[in-house]
Amino acid sequence: MMRRLLLLCPLFFSFTLKAQLPDDALRLSYTNPYGTAREQAIGGAMGSLGGDISSNFVNPAGLGFYKTSEFLLSPAFATWNTKASYLSNKGTAPGVQNFILGTSGLVIGKSTDPDKSTAFSVAITRTADFHGHTRYSGNNNYSSGAEAYAEEYANSGLSINDALASPGISYGTRMALYTYLIDTATIGGTMQVIAQPQKVLAAGGQLYQLNDIKTTGGITELALGFASGTRDKWYLGGSIGIPIVNYHRDQQYTESDLSGNPNNDFNTYTYTESYSTKGAGVNLRVGAIFRPDAAWRIGLAVHTPTLYTLTETLDAKLVSDAENYHHLDSVTSSTLDQISNSGNSLKYDLSSPWHFIASGSYVFGTGEEAGTRQGFITGDIEYVTNKSSRFSVPSDENGNYTDNGYYDALNTTVKNYYKNNFNFRLGGELKFDILAVRVGGSYSLSPYASSDLKASRATASAGVGYRNRGIFVDLTYVESFVKDASFPYRLGDKNNIFAAVNQHAGTLILTAGIKF
Repeated sequence: MMRRLLLLCPLFFSFTLKAQLPDDALRLSYTNPYGTAREQAIGGAMGSLGGDISSNFVNPAGLGFYKTSEFLLSPAFATWNTKASYLSNKGTAPGVQNFILGTSGLVIGKSTDPDKSTAFSVAITRTADFHGHTRYSGNNNYSSGAEAYAEEYANSGLSINDALASPGISYGTRMALYTYLIDTATIGGTMQVIAQPQKVLAAGGQLYQLNDIKTTGGITELALGFASGTRDKWYLGGSIGIPIVNYHRDQQYTESDLSGNPNNDFNTYTYTESYSTKGAGVNLRVGAIFRPDAAWRIGLAVHTPTLYTLTETLDAKLVSDAENYHHLDSVTSSTLDQISNSGNSLKYDLSSPWHFIASGSYVFGTGEEAGTRQGFITGDIEYVTNKSSRFSVPSDENGNYTDNGYYDALNTTVKNYYKNNFNFRLGGELKFDILAVRVGGSYSLSPYASSDLKASRATASAGVGYRNRGIFVDLTYVESFVKDASFPYRLGDKNNIFAAVNQHAGTLILTAGIKF
């Protein structure tokens, strides 16, 4: 079961629960849906505005504004560039480009009588995009990633042979034992676990560390929404979402001795892994919009946690050169699976956070004359309960649940490591007859409890729109700025070092549709 400590986390995170970072919880909750070009141009602020298929994923009550039907597609193209600063060394990873399908689908709306309207919608969108490439390196005279392996093995209390055969020990630690990257030694009459790179550090040397991470995939969500409007004042709606997760990460971490000493029992080691998470979930969104008069709209929405069932797999390899201590050696995770008679996959359940959205809009120029200048200003405030994410074990074929003790400890770590945060969205539109111009932006506060971890997400957007004779075309450009932290490994007995990561993205979104 403890192998999950490696599977859940970025490479080499500490193998003690108190320092565990379960980044799956954050990856599946700190999302930024790709809406229509119109919705993205106004910063994604769709909590009270309505009249857009993106309402399915923000406040489904907004579907109640539809009195006609429409079909639309929202293809998008994004480019990502990532810079990282690690141990006073700055670097840039190669850029990443990919196509995305923003919110697309069908809305069937009708007005049953002058005081009543209803709408049904089938929509699909990319809730999260995982494409990226992060790369950073630096010279470290303080700690080694191999110390994380030594910590886990020391805490296990197992003999080396028993540890190598135990699926309860992470792949990384068993491979480090297998290749003599870590070993036992009697020091001062006491048996201790040593990591070979520590000998370099103890002699005043430095280690060159390189971490290269490539990720692909995303979350694609299908939503079925329904809403109704009464007297053009009250709008109520709900939607059921089915998100499909496909995440893949290829990662390589290398440490090398910079001392030039060929007799200190360490030259280099490289750990390589291919990790994936796949699965699906279900969620519910409900909301209401109140329109006291033609100018004002007030919206409230609640998103329940998404209940995911996920399967993750990991294939890994470690190559280690311990110089005179042991010859160059390598081992793969499949070899360890044969020794322990186990597999490389794990199934678990995850419950994501709650989302609460409050929104307001002011609509001006509501005259019906052709050419009348019209527009709106709208804003959303969203509260996300990151601390409430929960892992658990799925039931077996008989409906019985296994021991959740490990997951209880992991959930405590989630609660302590993350904090609930706010997201803010603001945008506006000015319409001139058949043309419209739009601007907007958004800002998300850090989800981390520690003030040392600087993380945020911001966007700035602008777009234009055309509507005439039932045809509409919108074009939007979005600049995204993401700050985050990346740990190459985590230790339980030392302060942990990390890379400050800055990602920048440019996304071009086109929405084209027809009303009927």
